[in-house]
Amino acid sequence: MSNPCREVITLQLGHYSNFVGTHWWNLQDAALSYDPETPPGDVQSDVVFREGQTLGGHVTHTPRLIAMDLKGSLRTLRQEGRLYDPGKDTSAVTWEGNLMMHKESPPAMNSFLEDLDKLDKGEILAEADFYSSSQPQCSAGAVRVDTVNSQLARVQKAYRLEGSVKVWSDFLRIHLHPRTISVIHQYNHDGEAHRLEAFGQGEALLQGSLLEELEDKLHFFVEECDYLQGFQVLCDLADGFAGLGSKVTEMLQDSYGGRGILTWGLAPVSHPNSTPMKDLYHQLNCTLGTVHLASNSSFFCPLTLRGGLGRRPSSPTAFPLLTYDPSLWYHSSSVLALALDALTLSYRLRNNSVPMWQVADTLAVSGRKVVAAYGAVPFPMMHGSSLPDALSACADALPWKPLSACPEAGDGRCYGQWASLKGFEGQRLISSLAPGTKPPTPLHSLHSGEDVLATYIRSFYPTAPLALQLASSPSKLTPPFPQIFSQSLGARGFLQSQPRPPGAPAPVVSSVPVMTSLQSGPALGPWLSELHCATSALDIRRVAPSFLSQGPEISDYKEALEQLRLLARCYRDDSGGVMRSSSEEDDDD
Repeated sequence: MSNPCREVITLQLGHYSNFVGTHWWNLQDAALSYDPETPPGDVQSDVVFREGQTLGGHVTHTPRLIAMDLKGSLRTLRQEGRLYDPGKDTSAVTWEGNLMMHKESPPAMNSFLEDLDKLDKGEILAEADFYSSSQPQCSAGAVRVDTVNSQLARVQKAYRLEGSVKVWSDFLRIHLHPRTISVIHQYNHDGEAHRLEAFGQGEALLQGSLLEELEDKLHFFVEECDYLQGFQVLCDLADGFAGLGSKVTEMLQDSYGGRGILTWGLAPVSHPNSTPMKDLYHQLNCTLGTVHLASNSSFFCPLTLRGGLGRRPSSPTAFPLLTYDPSLWYHSSSVLALALDALTLSYRLRNNSVPMWQVADTLAVSGRKVVAAYGAVPFPMMHGSSLPDALSACADALPWKPLSACPEAGDGRCYGQWASLKGFEGQRLISSLAPGTKPPTPLHSLHSGEDVLATYIRSFYPTAPLALQLASSPSKLTPPFPQIFSQSLGARGFLQSQPRPPGAPAPVVSSVPVMTSLQSGPALGPWLSELHCATSALDIRRVAPSFLSQGPEISDYKEALEQLRLLARCYRDDSGGVMRSSSEEDDDD
């Protein structure tokens, strides 16, 4: 059943969140189509995009987005953008004295940004209708039948940006609205001085001009929504943005009660120039951020490829069909963006969508507002096969890997689960056995894709409540998405039945299928307990006295740790037993 457009406003708070968000918006941009002959896709793009007009009357589509970052984080990107640029002011200068002009050279553009700049200036792409979805139309009322994706895809081999991406705007392919970006000038992105490193620093920021600016931007985007379902918040978890995000989500909760607030806490695998003291700060920020973001949100989900949020994590998450470099933010953020594209699918669907509040109510039951994410990125499916074939090949273990540094319990216990599969376009959802043929597995005897996926997941979680969504449209990958895929994949992200001849070049992967799962279950109990025990064991006034210099007060800090302990207890299993960490057991002795 078709749904009315329920708008969502996105907030991105912090540099790594903007890395993930940039990849995510590039994926959304690639899914846009303006060809009236093309049937609409599974996803309703107007949920996250807004329509506007330039001063020349040209129609634009820009993200309904507020992005915050620090001074020096934009490089070549102008804070106000240039989509609605009225041009340079040519009014006469009234000063009649001598003038001395100091001109600073702009940062160098990488090859991708150079091509986008030439596109904006009309120096490349002679075809008048090759425009990025968020760029103005070539003439008022013109129909864009194609996008810049077609042209850039032909030269994708030129975009090897691993050595040139320094900030998220280095691979941003869409235009942003002038009200989107907020720069925090009190702290620097680069250098060692004036860094936003501690939770209390971030909490103290949301006042005065920054608070007024955020309220003004929110008012602008909210007022133009007909049916605002809520906010998706991407927030850095390991630095001072965790404190800022806590105050932002608290403000959203106070001002827009009843709307969904789904918060994703982002943490990279590693930080540049890290030290033992910085690692300690990261753990403290993650701890306080988890408590406060969960309290102020409909649900809170950490997203990271780290092996844990503590100072000594295990190895980063590995995916069988990916060859990404965990140390590169450009790579790790692309993996999380692919997962997030599927994790946010339920409330963005054109038909049979589920509003944010319902997704949260399904998972965040009895105070369990922290959920864990898992993903098969990409989902292993053989080209030309069926969904029962693909899932039968994973009969011994689920295909997804942890995306929240929280391993599954492995004992079939789960309080609630929301699974999504997208990107099986052109593949069969059910088996096509000849009449009279015995099905090789029970999955091959089912008559709908939903039944196939539900039966498979219930073989691992037989009693857990389960909701699921399927969408045939894949995540479309356009330049400059990194080519981090196994050579066993074909151009559409499916496994190839025949090995590639020796020396044959691997195809450029232009789309991938993805399966994800959001879970609330007993596995989160020991995960939260470990975080609590590791932080409680620290004498913070001795090992990191400066961390509390701008807040919180020591009493508030201790109260947050107690809230984390109680939160972990919410995940005791239903049978009356308690899944406890070894550290917690030692505390009882």
